[in-house]
Amino acid sequence: MYYVYVLKSVKTKKIYIGFTNDLRRRIREHNTKQGGKYTKNKGPFELIYYEAYKMQADAKRREDNLKLHKKAWGQLKGRIFESLNEP
Repeated sequence: MYYVYVLKSVKTKKIYIGFTNDLRRRIREHNTKQGGKYTKNKGPFELIYYEAYKMQADAKRREDNLKLHKKAWGQLKGRIFESLNEP
């Protein structure tokens, strides 16, 4: 399985969208500063949302869609509004 996920930084309240084939490992990497240049010093992170896909291409397409198209991200934000805005 492949996962598209949304993380929220506890520290900065910023949102990060990514995809992976191992969700638990990837969240652990983000929280131990191995996550990459965009999340390296912004943790800890909490998982807000994820979607599962059978094919990697589908997950990558969805990740790109959320990152590049304001309408797609806006629709998802509407569905997970409370999770994004909790203190």
